[in-house]
Amino acid sequence: MDKQRRKQIVIAGGGITGLSTAYYVEQLCRVHAIEAEIVLVEKSDRLGGHVHTGKRDGFVIERGPDSFLARKTSIIELMQELGIGDDIVGTRPGISHSYIAYRNRLHPIPDGFMLGVPTKWKPFITTKLLTVRGKVRAAADLVLPKRSSATDESLGQLLRRRLGDEVLEQIAEPLLAGIYAGNADALSVQATFPMLQETEQKHRSLIVGMLGVRKSRVPKQPNQSSQTAIKTTSKTGRGSGSTSTVKKSMFLSARGGLEEVVTHLEKSLSSSINMMKNTEISGVTHEGERYVVHLHNGTKLHADAMVIATPAHVAARLLPDPSISELLQTIPYASVMNVVLAYRAQDVGISLEASGFVVPRKEGRTVTACTWTSSKWAHTAPEGHILLRAYVGKYGQENDDQLSDEKLVHHVRRELEEMMGISADPIFTEVNRLPDAMPQYKVGHLERMQELDDALATVMPGVYLGGGGYRGIGVPDCISQGKAMANKLLTRLIDMSV
Repeated sequence: MDKQRRKQIVIAGGGITGLSTAYYVEQLCRVHAIEAEIVLVEKSDRLGGHVHTGKRDGFVIERGPDSFLARKTSIIELMQELGIGDDIVGTRPGISHSYIAYRNRLHPIPDGFMLGVPTKWKPFITTKLLTVRGKVRAAADLVLPKRSSATDESLGQLLRRRLGDEVLEQIAEPLLAGIYAGNADALSVQATFPMLQETEQKHRSLIVGMLGVRKSRVPKQPNQSSQTAIKTTSKTGRGSGSTSTVKKSMFLSARGGLEEVVTHLEKSLSSSINMMKNTEISGVTHEGERYVVHLHNGTKLHADAMVIATPAHVAARLLPDPSISELLQTIPYASVMNVVLAYRAQDVGISLEASGFVVPRKEGRTVTACTWTSSKWAHTAPEGHILLRAYVGKYGQENDDQLSDEKLVHHVRRELEEMMGISADPIFTEVNRLPDAMPQYKVGHLERMQELDDALATVMPGVYLGGGGYRGIGVPDCISQGKAMANKLLTRLIDMSV
């Protein structure tokens, strides 16, 4: 093979993972003087995947993810590089608490709960979310022996074993499993909240371990990446993007919506990368050391290396090796929806000084959680108005996705009236359906991912998988995967040039 030939890279999927991969591999090729043709193939007519922001009548509406953890700095670094570090915003000052819906009432989440584990006694003892029996059972964590094995288990199994059914079902599951729209009794603790297992192994008691973590915490100092973002943001002094707010905020977002990141990525790549929208891949085959990417329109692309940044079940259809496809098909997905409701503040008539509420599974509600969006994010609603976002759908409880938009809004409005007392007609509503949006990291997920990596390295070297289905569902996780895959691609291209 001609070692000097221009290298060809194909990226399947134009979500945040595929876009990040394209951005970083283009940078690396330029730095290392590697001539490469990079093609990004996206089935739909837009890039960004679930990162999708809408704007209407002064409202900023996130149809997918609405924020990211401040401690996961990959997105902060990327936004700085794209020149939009100024637009990083934190949550409103003072909006630090939230509620749990229980028996048609909103109860404050007891202060001191960390990853569903109590670390302050008075709030734990006085909460009405747990019975006396449930509290006594949870306190047994202080004396129970630790699990002898450190193998993977479900999040629900660990919390039931340590703290009992009530703490899991009333507090921990709606807080933790809600992030994955999953069932705590099926989710892998090692792939979702490994700190819980690590705490038990190190301290025996979850309460003792988490209490130590809380006491050891000092006023949080941002890491170097966050410092830079904060300094950049403070130049404008606009809205909630002030230095002090961002420093104190656990969650961050973008003033114009998270799709700003997608828009600026697309602009930065438009002159250097061939981005093929409205284009579907039908399969991938070998051609010696290279690959042929077959498109539905009959066109063929050739690749020295390839990234597949699609949901696992889509990747399973594209790759020819049965063992790899079978592994990919073991990753299930949940379909979820959200219903956005906009109101005039004068019509709501209640205080919304909190971030929202979550709903335990056994309450049997259509709504699984509700973010009081405009209370949490100053940039999302014009003054005098309120924006709410209600979430619907969990793995194994997806009958609601068969409802029409009209019926879904009706159910959500009825439940919000029962739980929040809002009976006013909204200014507008919007239903956003996200089919197969939430991958389920079942017990043994990390072992299956390693098995998948090993199989790809053996059978299809130079093909890499990334996205929410593999090693983290959040936007920063996907960006980190994109950066890691770009480095793997560079190594392969350098090896091929030697």
